[in-house]
Amino acid sequence: MLEGKAVVNETDMLEAMQHDALQSAAKALDIFDVTEPTEIAQFIKKEFDGSYGAGWQCIVGTDFGSFVTHSQGCFIHFCIGSLAFLLFRGAANLAASVELDRIPTLEAV
Repeated sequence: MLEGKAVVNETDMLEAMQHDALQSAAKALDIFDVTEPTEIAQFIKKEFDGSYGAGWQCIVGTDFGSFVTHSQGCFIHFCIGSLAFLLFRGAANLAASVELDRIPTLEAV
């Protein structure tokens, strides 16, 4: 099992959800080759959408940066071998929402 080889770098998930994330990654790596990170990410995202509701995002790769807003309790970043996994459920940025409300709408003339 790859779970023992996983190194969790950062998370705010409950233990059970972390376990599910590592299990989903292990399943994906059993199905797909490590050279198929998009397919691995899609598999994990669909697993979490099905288990925990829509809105999950997953990034898998060997070299990527990120800066995301996530729902509380819905973020994990871990590595298995040379692959890094970022799984989170998105959250609206309230400041951006307020700014969007201030944009005037165009009216038909």
